[in-house]
Amino acid sequence: MLSAEVQSMECVARGGCHANAPVPQEGKWVHVREIKDICGLTHGVGWCAPQQGACKLTLNVKDGVIQEALVETIGCSGMTHSAAMAAEILPGRTVLEALNTDLVCDAINTAMRELFLQIAYGRTQTAFSEGGLPVGAGLEDLGKGLRSQVGTTYGTLAKGPRYLELAEGYVTSLGLDGDGEIIGYKFVHVGKMMEYIAKGMEPGEALAKAGGQYGRYNEAVRFIDPRHG
Repeated sequence: MLSAEVQSMECVARGGCHANAPVPQEGKWVHVREIKDICGLTHGVGWCAPQQGACKLTLNVKDGVIQEALVETIGCSGMTHSAAMAAEILPGRTVLEALNTDLVCDAINTAMRELFLQIAYGRTQTAFSEGGLPVGAGLEDLGKGLRSQVGTTYGTLAKGPRYLELAEGYVTSLGLDGDGEIIGYKFVHVGKMMEYIAKGMEPGEALAKAGGQYGRYNEAVRFIDPRHG
């Protein structure tokens, strides 16, 4: 259907009408014309309107269909339940369906939008990896014990900083030097500890085996509990 104005126009041939630019996908250059042309593993980060929580979403897409979804959330208790639902909802959907699916939490919806932009433009983690990555590769982000890497620190002007949880694990003790500055800490890798317990190890032994320390902890002159000290 054409408007009267367009119907009365003279037809002019189009000249420079070339193909769309190819994007890198899993070791190939692909002219993406349909949803099934999209492949790749990548990540997206999203946030909700009040910005009280955030979501990191990892998807592994093959031929336009989501094969694997890793949903990591922080900052909002309700988001953990939304994450569980998203992990059920996303696999098996095309990336276009996922864009228009109610994933319950705004942070997860925003992460899906950001991820789509990357994957549609060929800016994936696997852009130049021949054949891409197998389903299951998303779990590699979690490491030993399949636990998200979380960093939680807190500080006040009155009492200074507290390291609560870092990439190595749950911080149990802070080591301070003579000036009262943090020079190291002790931690427990919770994922490893739970694996040891599940295999039959006594909790006390598992706690000790999954522990470690960082920095100049042994040189500290004073030690405090970051949560109560």
